Amino acid sequence: MAISRRRLVAAGLSLPLLSGLQACDGAAVPAGFKAVDITGATYAQELDLPDTEGKRRLISEFKGKLTVVFFGFTQCPDVCPTTMLELAQVKQALGADGEKVQGIFVSLDPERDTPEVLRAYVQNFNPSFIALRGTPEETQAIAKRFKVFYAKVPGKTEGSYSLDHTAGSFVFDTQGKIRLFTRYGGGAEALKHDLQLLLKQG
Repeated sequence: MAISRRRLVAAGLSLPLLSGLQACDGAAVPAGFKAVDITGATYAQELDLPDTEGKRRLISEFKGKLTVVFFGFTQCPDVCPTTMLELAQVKQALGADGEKVQGIFVSLDPERDTPEVLRAYVQNFNPSFIALRGTPEETQAIAKRFKVFYAKVPGKTEGSYSLDHTAGSFVFDTQGKIRLFTRYGGGAEALKHDLQLLLKQG
């Protein structure tokens, strides 16, 4: 049975992203990580988008913490809430070390994801999580910078739509350097394992 492009995207296997990962992947298995090790990647270097209060945020301001960045939209029925819930669960499971984990949700749907909607959405998972929302042009630029695919899919009623998008999170270490890409479906235990390894590395 053929696998649709939509299925590939939902699994975190968008073609543009895979082409970028292969350059960094190499033949050897990364030392202990469950996720894809993209240490040294030349993409996904920095964010520069406003949060729900209008303050522009950068990855570099979270040095000292592990920063986990996910691109999605609040009306996503499954991938986005599952990913955010797993991150919240991992943050809690890490105990005191959970304070060293910063979740960031980047909206791919600024048309519908207003600051108020985004604020309520991320805080439903964890009060410390931050949501970022740029203009449509800024959203397109940051998605390209991270090799994130997204596209509108027409809904059943006139004017309605959903989004196909790359399903996975980008993990930055405590120095603000990109380290991992976690594919959707990996589960909370795998994410916890990888974050603990990064915390040990400092």
